[in-house]
Amino acid sequence: MKYIKQLLVSLLLIGGLGAISTVCVGAESVPNSSGGAQGAAVASSLPDDINGEKQAKASHAKEAFKRDAVCTRCHDESENAPILSIYQTKHGVRGDDRTPTCQNCHGESQKHLGGDKGEGRPAPDFIFKKGVYEKSDESERTGQCLTCHRGAARTNWNGSQHQVGNVACNDCHVVHNPVDKVRVKKTQTQVCFTCHKEQRADSYKTSTHPIEVGKVVCSDCHNPHGSAGPTLLKKNTLNETCFLCHADKRGPVLFEHQPVVENCANCHTPHGSNITPLLKDRPPFLCQECHDGPHASPTVAGPNAAGRVTNPGIVTPSANITGRACMNCHVMVHGSNSPAGGFLQR
Repeated sequence: MKYIKQLLVSLLLIGGLGAISTVCVGAESVPNSSGGAQGAAVASSLPDDINGEKQAKASHAKEAFKRDAVCTRCHDESENAPILSIYQTKHGVRGDDRTPTCQNCHGESQKHLGGDKGEGRPAPDFIFKKGVYEKSDESERTGQCLTCHRGAARTNWNGSQHQVGNVACNDCHVVHNPVDKVRVKKTQTQVCFTCHKEQRADSYKTSTHPIEVGKVVCSDCHNPHGSAGPTLLKKNTLNETCFLCHADKRGPVLFEHQPVVENCANCHTPHGSNITPLLKDRPPFLCQECHDGPHASPTVAGPNAAGRVTNPGIVTPSANITGRACMNCHVMVHGSNSPAGGFLQR
């Protein structure tokens, strides 16, 4: 009897475990009514979205190439100037609906397409480079570019020095070439120096910014598309522009040097100088343009440049003229934070 009871208990335990496992397996096999359906919907819709986007891009690219073919059936790789290489640039990504076609830049040019057998083929609506036809007016060429390229960097184009000087966008930029030199730091100055000859000459002087090695270029200080500041500077004043790099000269300081506060160009010339560091003149002559103090006036340069003759046969070197001149004593020319720095000596 005892053994029969143990057998029945064992059978009951085995049956209970089997039922529990059956329920668990069943629960795993039934999908979640909300999450499962949602996952299935995402899985089914994602490929369609991707395919739809690809189809839209393909359709737009096909239409863009069709419009380009109106021009490229004649203007092909046999042209002296690069034409088809535009497809290696951002302007040539035809799958992007923001990129222009030939007609967006050069106009529909219906007269050019139709031709005139008697007098030759008329010019396209907009010509950017002189060749068979005369190039279009600067304002027309720039207007075509500004149709798309409107942004904060070009807000001040109208009225800027380049705009008033009849400079058009393609005078500096090249669109059909994969490499736009003016947008590459190492070659940018070559483009700017085409017009700015004086600055090119200054860049080869003894003391310069590292322009030649490409560490500092024109666009680091200037915005060629227009600026609210003078001489197309990126900031509103020359000092603010200089402080972008020379932050240690910004201040505030306890004792200021007034010419420094007013304008860095009172003492420095930014494009190059034969006097280190980029000084307009050599001390003490630079300092004496403003300072006609009691100990500077009687110490004139010339006979006393190497020193003062105080007694017959005795020459005393002049601290005002030899060595670092005024800066032998007044070392903190950009301002001092020392409580005893009123004369910028410490």
